[in-house]
Amino acid sequence: MNNSEKRGGFASSFGFLMAAVGSAVGLGNIWGFPYKAGANGGFAFIIIYIILAVFLGYPMMIGEIALGRKTRTSAVQAFHKADRRLTIGGIFDTLSPFCLICFYVVLGGFVMKYMVANFGDMIHAGFGVGDTKSDDFFGALISTPTSSLPWMLLFLGLTGLVIAKGVESGIEKFSKVAMPALYLLLIIMAIRCCTLPGAKGGLEFMFKPNFEVFKGTGWFKVFAAAGSQLFFSLSLASGCLISFGSYLDKDANIEKQAVLVPVLDTIAALLAGCCVLPAVFAMGIEPSGGPGLLFVSLQTVFDGMGSFGPLFGFIFYLLVFLAALSSSIGMMEGAVSALIDHRLQQGKSGSRARMTGIAVLLALLGGILVTVDQLGGNTAMWKPFGQPSWLDAFDLLGEGIFMPLGGLIMTILLGWTRRHYLDDEIEHGSPYRTKGFVNFSMRYIAPILMAFIVFIQISTFFFSKTAWFQALMG
Repeated sequence: MNNSEKRGGFASSFGFLMAAVGSAVGLGNIWGFPYKAGANGGFAFIIIYIILAVFLGYPMMIGEIALGRKTRTSAVQAFHKADRRLTIGGIFDTLSPFCLICFYVVLGGFVMKYMVANFGDMIHAGFGVGDTKSDDFFGALISTPTSSLPWMLLFLGLTGLVIAKGVESGIEKFSKVAMPALYLLLIIMAIRCCTLPGAKGGLEFMFKPNFEVFKGTGWFKVFAAAGSQLFFSLSLASGCLISFGSYLDKDANIEKQAVLVPVLDTIAALLAGCCVLPAVFAMGIEPSGGPGLLFVSLQTVFDGMGSFGPLFGFIFYLLVFLAALSSSIGMMEGAVSALIDHRLQQGKSGSRARMTGIAVLLALLGGILVTVDQLGGNTAMWKPFGQPSWLDAFDLLGEGIFMPLGGLIMTILLGWTRRHYLDDEIEHGSPYRTKGFVNFSMRYIAPILMAFIVFIQISTFFFSKTAWFQALMG
């Protein structure tokens, strides 16, 4: 049995597509995209986001999938086989999911708690949100580790269980059910929220063009918000897409897959915006970003819907749970596949169950730190790298450093040191009509955009309080 057979693979292109979309559609789509769009010019932001998706997202997407399929390995070995001088890019791609999963499982646990709590209110079981104010309910959850820790463990356990079952029996089977269900629930919630009295304000906040934001240095802020959102949202440079590509059948049309994933991810983000912002504006709540939008503002919305509030609250947090779990699976698979390939390269057993256990244990250790830290509320805990919380510290390493640097190195690899390296691989399953565009973008456009994103991400974490950075960001 060769290494490819030991690693497993997707049974169908549709299974790969659903898994890739699942890794892309996550919490960032729900709480990040709607608010960033509204706060950065509405439709103007969306235009910039789409431009970046075309010139950076698509070339990076097709490159990562094709690199994985051509090398039949995870990120570290894929970079090494392509150009051993740039192996560090694969290391960055592999380290990023180890960091991100540490706080993602905590937030996923919060989502499960809210889903169950709204279900409890729906059936009048006495274990729901009840008459507790949404901010008090969230405050009690994050400030009581003994309450939030079991939910983190449950969410982490579900992630590990799906991955341990394998690519076809675990990841593919889950994704083929979860992703269609997610889009159906998004449509249902979008219709309901857009028909609330006063919902118009939310739609205008997100979609009304406001090109005033581009004045002066304002364009820099818009590009920064769109670039960081695109990169994290599409799961680029997280090891996931390279790993998924390594499981893809040789006859699959990579060009088609690389178009569909960003398109479906963007549709999910727009639908999420139609769920979140109209509901928030309908209840007269000021829009905000981050966990506060998801766990405080929206729960307040459902609390104000009367007897149907718990039902829509349950539906909403169910769809968020599916989004969070699918992304968590993608992150952990990027790490697990790297561990498996490392063992196989050494001629040892690459037991998926064992490697999943190691990844789960590492995520557990990080998740405990984030939980006990209470999102920065535990002042007795040491905060690494000068960050206000352990969540921010893990986010700094994963999203702020490893992901953008890995992406930049990918553009150097495919645009300069190994140009045309993947052409034959992509042409194997498609006519590759976009070859000229992809090669031009990867050589001249994507490296510049990636360097810009690296600068923004690192500056945001380390220099956000400096006068020059605040002036630059308007």
